[in-house]
Amino acid sequence: MTNKLSDKDKKDWQNFLDSSEKIQSKDVDQLNNQIISESSIDLHGYTLEEANKKISEFINNCYAKRVKKLNVITGKGMRSKNLEDPYQSKDLSILKHSVPEYIKNNPELMDKIIRIDFDSVDSPSKGNFDIFLKSIK
Repeated sequence: MTNKLSDKDKKDWQNFLDSSEKIQSKDVDQLNNQIISESSIDLHGYTLEEANKKISEFINNCYAKRVKKLNVITGKGMRSKNLEDPYQSKDLSILKHSVPEYIKNNPELMDKIIRIDFDSVDSPSKGNFDIFLKSIK
């Protein structure tokens, strides 16, 4: 690999620097001209209590920052130790199912949410789901 720039590359770069032309933002949706904002959280390794606390903080912070789409990574629950415990629910003890249920049953959080993608939650091949937030009034 060479570190040398051609004269053409140098000239193009200088023209770019001297130009007052604005570069189109990649964060703007061309169809609607709306800003697309997205944030993600990974809950791998959290206990149920820790995950519920983290997701509450995350949703509240993102709502305040006007983030529209949240991607929540919970994992598929395939390695959960809860699968080995006959006294625990195989579904609701796994973050994949319990975190969305916690959100759905929390009126304060649901006031900020348009929709939770429960299709992803129910899919055995997915370890994440999306939340779509309302705009601040």
